[in-house]
Amino acid sequence: METSTDIHIESAKLQKEIINYLGLNDSELVFEFGTQDGKVKLDLITINPRHNQSFLFHSEMGYDKLEALKKMKDYVKNYRERESSYTIQWQTKDDKQLHTSYFRASNILDSLDKLYYGRDRNTITVFSVVLNPVS
Repeated sequence: METSTDIHIESAKLQKEIINYLGLNDSELVFEFGTQDGKVKLDLITINPRHNQSFLFHSEMGYDKLEALKKMKDYVKNYRERESSYTIQWQTKDDKQLHTSYFRASNILDSLDKLYYGRDRNTITVFSVVLNPVS
C-alpha cells in the first residue's frame, strides 16, 4: 500500500524546522502565504517582542506552498554566508525611543525594505544604516 505525504503535516514540519533553525519562538515568526504571478509567495516575518514591531526576514516564491517552504528552509540554513549584516537605528512617529534592529540583506536598499515591510514609510524615521564588518 502506498502512502502519500499529507501536505499539512509536511508544511507544519518544514515550518517547525525553520523556527528551530532560527532559534526563535513560534510567537516570533509569521509565515504569510500569498500569490504573485501565478506562484505561491512566502513572506517570513519576524516579530520583535521588545519593541512590538514586525519586520520582513525573507521572501521566497514557489509553485506551491511546500516548494516555497523548502526554499525558505534552504535560505535560513545559508543566509549568514550569502548576505551582509546591517544595523539600522530608527524610531516610530508615536514612540520617541530610539531602536536598533539588525537585518541580513543583499544591499542597503533591501535592508530598508525589510524594515519598512507592511507599513507606511512615513511612520518610521531612520537615523542610520550601517554595514557591519565581516567577522
